[in-house]
Amino acid sequence: MKAKRKSEGEIMATIVFSAMVILLLLGFPMMVPLLVGAGIGFFMMFNGFGQMETMVQQMMGGIRPASLIAVPMFIFAADIMTRGQSAGRLINLVMSFVGHLKGGLAVSTAAACTMFGAVSGSTQATVVAIGSPMRPRMLKAGYKDSFVLALIVNSSDIAFLIPPSIGMIIYGVVSQTSIAELFIAGIGPGLLILVLFSIYSYIYAVRNNVPTEEKATWGERLVSLRDAIWPMGFPVIIIGGIYGGIFSPTEAAAACVLYALFIEVVVFRTLSLTNVYETAKSTGLITAVVFILVAAGAAFSWVISFAQVPQELLGAIGITEMGRIEVLFVISIAFFIGCMFVDPIVVILILVPVFAPVVKSLGLDPVLVGTIITLQVAIGSATPPFGCDIFTAIAVFKRPYMDVVRGTPPFIFILLGVAVAMIFFPQIALFLRDLAFAK
Repeated sequence: MKAKRKSEGEIMATIVFSAMVILLLLGFPMMVPLLVGAGIGFFMMFNGFGQMETMVQQMMGGIRPASLIAVPMFIFAADIMTRGQSAGRLINLVMSFVGHLKGGLAVSTAAACTMFGAVSGSTQATVVAIGSPMRPRMLKAGYKDSFVLALIVNSSDIAFLIPPSIGMIIYGVVSQTSIAELFIAGIGPGLLILVLFSIYSYIYAVRNNVPTEEKATWGERLVSLRDAIWPMGFPVIIIGGIYGGIFSPTEAAAACVLYALFIEVVVFRTLSLTNVYETAKSTGLITAVVFILVAAGAAFSWVISFAQVPQELLGAIGITEMGRIEVLFVISIAFFIGCMFVDPIVVILILVPVFAPVVKSLGLDPVLVGTIITLQVAIGSATPPFGCDIFTAIAVFKRPYMDVVRGTPPFIFILLGVAVAMIFFPQIALFLRDLAFAK
């Protein structure tokens, strides 16, 4: 009987995944294969559509967690920042302090991506907001376009680690892990990546004899610091509020929206109420897509869990006999490869439930696992062939595919090095978490 059930599970899994692959190859958006895959699974498990209300219940349950309210609010805040002056002021601040150093313009770009990541939590928003003004300046300064594009695309990965991270919110909801702890844990790896990217940028500038920028005076630095004080309030609200126990992540998201509206509409006066309305509509469209993906992913995850697909897959590769280090490597590889082909949110929704049983059985820290997964998701998003940040850069900078990906290998190597370091030295991620949430 057990063998028969296992056989039926394998048949169902084969049919479901085959249908999803065919739909993807035909060009359907990811939500369609997820919904069709879940529908086929329910049809086969219950011998018809008589229990389809269960599928609807699973979809509604997927978007019911209150933590998901933070997603549209962080997207809204990021959209307001992108249309306003905040990104430009952060760039000017960084440039005034490090722009005159060898490779300073590249370091400024990476640092600006980090700072904007602490505002937006979105890799694609960071590519647009920082890449658009910085790429022309770097090209004019003598950097090769392949290096510039790779730097922008891969530095945007830091936005996925530095809070607020939309990827961490989705992981926290799916795995029932503290989002506040995930946010704090992402800071260490994010800053480490910034340091390594800065070192590589310095080496690149020296080897290619890239000229330096004119050194800013202390008066100019003070002006840029004064201009950037308002945008720098976002990390204070998010990190300080959560660390100090003032806000939950959801409340911090609401505070960010109010703060963004205040500084862009009242202080900087760059957005009118009409602009805010248009921004809200754009956010609504993006949020609708995200929540449909989350709902479809919840139903699909229920199907594969009910059919015991995760247990069969993990058993086939022998993961149940592996130690903690080996399991973390398997998880890293799975998410890295998945995000090379599929949207990061979808990969999190599908694979987190697959690995959840073995993570729990080994007693792995879910915050460490979530930080490693978030980093791998970010790396995959900037990695050929289908990393989503690559296509964002193609659309924004209007450059051919090969031009965008040509300079990525050194950055991918650095990112993978950080991922490996986190596996062997978990305190890279957990030190600040343990400090902030001492038990």
